[in-house]
Formats: sequence, C-alpha cells, structure tokens
Amino acid sequence: MITVRPARAEDAEALPQIEQSAGESFLAIPELAWLADGDNISAERHRTLIAAGACWVAADEEGRPAGFLSAGIEGDALHIWELDVRLDRQGQGFGRALLERAVADARRRGLAAVTLTTFRAVPWNAPFYRKFGFRILEGAEIDRRLASLLEDEVEHGMPSDQRCAMRLDLR
Repeated sequence: MITVRPARAEDAEALPQIEQSAGESFLAIPELAWLADGDNISAERHRTLIAAGACWVAADEEGRPAGFLSAGIEGDALHIWELDVRLDRQGQGFGRALLERAVADARRRGLAAVTLTTFRAVPWNAPFYRKFGFRILEGAEIDRRLASLLEDEVEHGMPSDQRCAMRLDLR
C-alpha cells in the first residue's frame, strides 16, 4: 500500500538519501553513470520547497518515505523539480502515485500546466511522463523559463542533445 501525503519539514533530512538511492539507476547507463554520484538537493533546499507547499512524500507500508516529488509554482505552471523513488522500491507504483497527486494538486489550484525537464530517452524519464500525457516541447514551444533551466543543466554537465522540457496541459 502506498500513501502519498504532503511532505513535512522533518522529512527533509531523508530526501537527499532517497535521491541518492534513485540516482543509482543511472549506473545501468554507462554514459550517464556519473549521475549516480551527482549532487543531491540539500535538506535545506528541501525544507524551502516543503514550506512552499508543493512537495509530497510516498510512504511505504511501514510509513517510511520511499519516494518524493518536489515542485514549485512557476507562473501558471506547477514545475516538477525532482521526482525520486528509492532504488529498492522502483517499479512498484510510487512514482506514479506521486505524479498523479502533483497533477491533481495543479488542477485543484487552477494552473494551466505541469512542466519539467528530463532525459529524452531514459525509460524512467520522458517515456514515463509521456504515459501521463506530457509532451516534449520543441523549438518555440520552449518558453524562456524552461530554456533557461535547460541551459543551466548543460552548464552543469548534462548532455544537451539528451535533455528536454516537457509539459502537460491542464486547460
């Protein structure tokens, strides 16, 4: 049984470890294996995102956080900053439950869209989001905010040809 609830300040310390565990999935992709040792969002940043009210935790049967989704309101969109599930709990519906909760929250808030940046071909990235109706934005569809995020990712070592911005229209 998966329980999705709003993240609480006391969850912030556990979230970087979940992100680290989730990152180990990249070890299966040689050219992206370096991401398994990448920088994680700090507990302090998580506390800031949690306080803003658009972060959720998926807890396992014992009530322990197994995954999280951190987002923020950016103009008329809910922007997903991070969605991670502990490596040992991947493929069990935690990510799906978190994404469904975030989309429902964005609808409740009357937002126009949910956005994110991710890898085009990594199975648990763009192909996962496409199952929920997200589409990859191309060319002029990529607004200034998303273009800036993609540029920042490239500056931090992400391969530009493998990254994309995605959007789920809610209106």
